[in-house]
Amino acid sequence: MTPAWLYDLVLCLHLLGAFSLVSGTVVAGVAFEVARRRTSCAEIALLLGLARIGAVLVVGGTLFAAGFGLWLVNLGHWGYGTPWVDAAIGLLTMVVVIGSIGGQRPKQARKLATGLASEGLPPSPELRSLLDDRMAIVLNYLAAAALLAIIVLMVVKPGSPHQ
Repeated sequence: MTPAWLYDLVLCLHLLGAFSLVSGTVVAGVAFEVARRRTSCAEIALLLGLARIGAVLVVGGTLFAAGFGLWLVNLGHWGYGTPWVDAAIGLLTMVVVIGSIGGQRPKQARKLATGLASEGLPPSPELRSLLDDRMAIVLNYLAAAALLAIIVLMVVKPGSPHQ
């Protein structure tokens, strides 16, 4: 029998990770979208630097949410093989993979914008191309949608009796 305090502590840490993951996703996404609309390399570099901070929150949040979430499965009464647990694990794996791929163009854009800004140059066609890369945008929005689906699964726990 798991002590209630341990379950509550692990749940709290899992939720802390989930909040960090979601907050980081929002920070990175908003900063990137605002950067896409700027005409100054210095502003673009600054905003993409903020997006980088969001990405760090995403990584830390993912580690906390996943690690403590897996521990919760062991402490709780669901178990692996429960459809919503397996779906959440699969979706989180998808978020990590496609988010990592989708984040490469913004990372390249940040580095290029920083270099252009240091030389006092305007955005180059290459920078605009990186900022407007359709595949990166689609992958990042798809990752955000999958993250939203995970939240729904965590809240609703379809097929599980209410606690």
